[in-house]
Amino acid sequence: MITEHNVHFGNAANMKALADASVHLIVTSPPYPMIEMWDSLFRQNSAVDKAMKAADGPRAFERMHRQLDKVWAEIKRVLIPGGIACINIGDATRTLKDEFALYSNHSRILNQMLGIGFTNLPNILWRKQTNAPNKFMGSGMMPPGAYVTLEHEYILIFRKGGKRPFLKPSEKVNRRQSAFFWEERNHWFSDVWMDLKGTRQKTGDKQLRARSGAYPFELAYRLISMFSVMNDTVLDPFLGTGTTIMAAMVAGRNSAGYELDKAFQPLIAESGNQVVNLGRQRIAERIKDHQQFIRDRQAAGKPIKYTNSVYDFPVITRQETELMILLPHQVQETRKNHFTVSYETPQAALTDITAPAVTSPPAEQPEKSGQLNLFD
Repeated sequence: MITEHNVHFGNAANMKALADASVHLIVTSPPYPMIEMWDSLFRQNSAVDKAMKAADGPRAFERMHRQLDKVWAEIKRVLIPGGIACINIGDATRTLKDEFALYSNHSRILNQMLGIGFTNLPNILWRKQTNAPNKFMGSGMMPPGAYVTLEHEYILIFRKGGKRPFLKPSEKVNRRQSAFFWEERNHWFSDVWMDLKGTRQKTGDKQLRARSGAYPFELAYRLISMFSVMNDTVLDPFLGTGTTIMAAMVAGRNSAGYELDKAFQPLIAESGNQVVNLGRQRIAERIKDHQQFIRDRQAAGKPIKYTNSVYDFPVITRQETELMILLPHQVQETRKNHFTVSYETPQAALTDITAPAVTSPPAEQPEKSGQLNLFD
């Protein structure tokens, strides 16, 4: 299999390179309104700049979100019926005219997405841990002037229309092969993620780093694995350093990204160079973790009824029996800002997947029922 990945430098409020209903999943994190590091971006709009000069926080907040609203309208256009949008967003605190206040970015985006016709699915709260020694806000130990510290961000999850159908036999096979492990399901589909840490970009450019709000690779990889199938197209309309595209490459999905700042281009290309090693390491970790989970379950005397036909190791449910995780083999930039990724198919559980090895794909299996209850 070969996947394709396109980077577009332009405003995601007009993603004219993408056809209607051509994207299966959105994974993105926009600039956060009322966070100082993104002021210069939002204040290019005269209404925002005027509100900020007047220190009118609520009006500036609303005007900033109206800029993002244009992108949410575009993602609705490009998503397929049944497509999923995952938006990582944090709330903001700001002091203007000596008035300290919370600006609830997540609720503003939630209301807008509902207003344009999306369905909100259960959201995820993830703890964006910080090592800052002085992280508390306000007057220390003196009530009532101390403020709760924001240490969590939201992953808002929306669906366009009803459940996504998988009607053709080939679509159903691909869906079964795109399954995740039972124990991964139990961990990933929790509404609180405590095991991820925020990412600090090592760009070598302080100004460029200040314009990047990248989330960790694992966050994007996990969401892509949860809400799409192999060979789907994943879009990030606020691409930044390219984390979403890199995760899509590892996961065997196609991708597209929009980014305003061309200064990110070398970093996006550099991310592509990491895909093979990073991907094979992450996949080896998933296999190793599953094998350890099975050993622990067997030691506890718990039953295991099924065997995966690709890896020939035990799995918990019938829906995992055709699960396979493609191994990224080679990334090529075939033309400027266009990349392709080729993959290998694993054949056995003990195969050394951290190093390239040529393997053959398994034979297509008879049709069975699917798994994700988000889809028909």
